[in-house]
Amino acid sequence: MGDPRRFKKKFKKPKHPYQKERMMEELEFLGKYGLRNKREFWKSRTILSNWRRIARQSRTLIKERAIEEQQTLIQKLIRLGIIGAEAQFEDVLLLTVEDVLKRRLQTLVHEKGLANTIYQARQLIVHNHIQVGGKKINSPSYIVKKDEEDSIFFAIKSPMS
Repeated sequence: MGDPRRFKKKFKKPKHPYQKERMMEELEFLGKYGLRNKREFWKSRTILSNWRRIARQSRTLIKERAIEEQQTLIQKLIRLGIIGAEAQFEDVLLLTVEDVLKRRLQTLVHEKGLANTIYQARQLIVHNHIQVGGKKINSPSYIVKKDEEDSIFFAIKSPMS
C-alpha cells in the first residue's frame, strides 16, 4: 500500500530539461497567468494530457462504451467551462494548456476586475479575501466551474469588500 505521506506527483516533468524554445514558452505562460513556478504549469499540462489520453483511448473501445466515455468526458469539460456547450468530441483533442489556465481562480479574479494585476489576484486568494459560491478558497489553481463563475466575490469579512 505504501507510506501514506508519500503522495503521487500530479505532474510530469519535461523529458529534456534544457530546451530553449520550451523554456521560453513556459516563461511566457508563467508571466501571463501569474504562476508561482513551472511546476504549476506542468500540472496544468498534465491535466490536459490526461483528458486527451482518455479521449484517444475511448476511440479504441466498443462503440456503445466509446460513446458513453466520450459523453462523460464532454459533459465534465462543459461543466468546468473548458469547452462550449456546442462542442464536438474532436474539440477535446484540440484543447491547449491555455484553455485550462484560463479557468483557474487566479485568472478569473483578475479578469473580473477584483484585482489590478494577476499577481495581486494570487495574493488576494492566498490571503482568504476571495470566496466562490459562499466558500473561501485559498488555492489560486482552483479550477472554477462554469456555474460558479458568477459567484466570485470578496469574502464577507474581508476588508476589501
